[in-house]
Amino acid sequence: MSHGRILLLGALTFVLMVPETLPVPVLRGLVVERFDVSVSLATLFMVANMIGALIVTPLIGLHVDRTGRRRRLCLWALFADAVLMQALTHATAYPTFLVLRLLEGAAHIGALTLVMSLVADRAGERKGRALGAVGAGLTLGVATGAVIGGLLGKDQPVMTLHWASMLLAVAAVLAIWLLPADIATRNEHSYRELLGAVRRQPGLRAPLLLALIDRFTVGFFTTGFPLLLADLHNADHPTIGKLLGAFLFPFALLSYPFGRAAERWSRLRMVAIGSLVYGLAVVTVGFAPTEALWFIMPICGIASAVMFIPTLLWLLDRAQGIGRSTAIAAFHTAGSLGFLLGPLCCGELIAIGSATGNDADGYMLAFAVAGSVEIVGATVLLTIVLRRRAQVR
Repeated sequence: MSHGRILLLGALTFVLMVPETLPVPVLRGLVVERFDVSVSLATLFMVANMIGALIVTPLIGLHVDRTGRRRRLCLWALFADAVLMQALTHATAYPTFLVLRLLEGAAHIGALTLVMSLVADRAGERKGRALGAVGAGLTLGVATGAVIGGLLGKDQPVMTLHWASMLLAVAAVLAIWLLPADIATRNEHSYRELLGAVRRQPGLRAPLLLALIDRFTVGFFTTGFPLLLADLHNADHPTIGKLLGAFLFPFALLSYPFGRAAERWSRLRMVAIGSLVYGLAVVTVGFAPTEALWFIMPICGIASAVMFIPTLLWLLDRAQGIGRSTAIAAFHTAGSLGFLLGPLCCGELIAIGSATGNDADGYMLAFAVAGSVEIVGATVLLTIVLRRRAQVR
């Protein structure tokens, strides 16, 4: 795969990902005020998306590893995503809105999984930089959506959904031109066999659990962080988007160089350093003043970039027996489960901490737990991996 093709596929991933965070900065207006629901119920907007992803991702991975038919399925998923995003603008009841969001999440994560598996298949020895470019497009799209979503939805939050639908349609058209052809495959796995492989191969568990933990903490940023800024810092929508961008832009811009570095450096060491720095930074978010957040958020982004592609490459190194698409699907499934649990736990922790009568206590508790889970979880997993390596030697 040429450098130009790699960069164009990164650009496609960028367009695919912008729509997913356009609504985040205007979550209060789009969900709480539009449907007259509580903050806890508002977190279900992100949870429904992840439930859809959690259901469909492993099924797609297993299907394409059996058939080799990725490209056409990816195009259908992209067009379906565009239609479902537009349908969200017409929902008048919150339960209907959540069902549509669930289906949209399934279509979106399915398309993303297929793009990444096509890239991984075609990249050859340039797998680190190719996935780094896609990862950069992914996180740059997430960052851009978070920033401009606050501007586009400043007066009418529902406009973020209209723009998201149009961008997904553009991504579908670009994919017709940019996606590489399918590669024949003979991997025959069932869902039960995939679960059995994870049980039998301890090397698969650590990167999958780390993906779950990382996305668990990100789930606090997609729901709790915008609400924290609005409730405690009186931040307007554009400011919320900019602060999310201060986290996500460094993450995006550094994913490619760190993905390329992971072709030569110790992936385990990169994951360990990134997890520690990221976890410590997340702990401080709940009690930091607004001025300090402009410094803390880029640290979170840099540390996330150090972890992201090395964790995926670590998984691919140990997943040759289950098929590359299935491995990437398992990675996204673990991440989707983390995204699902993150907003749910965030909402509950905010409610528990706020029982004192001080909302600040709720947000402080939530982000302290998120950062601690990252530090403790990564430390335990990496310690187990190092001990097993020592025993093998």
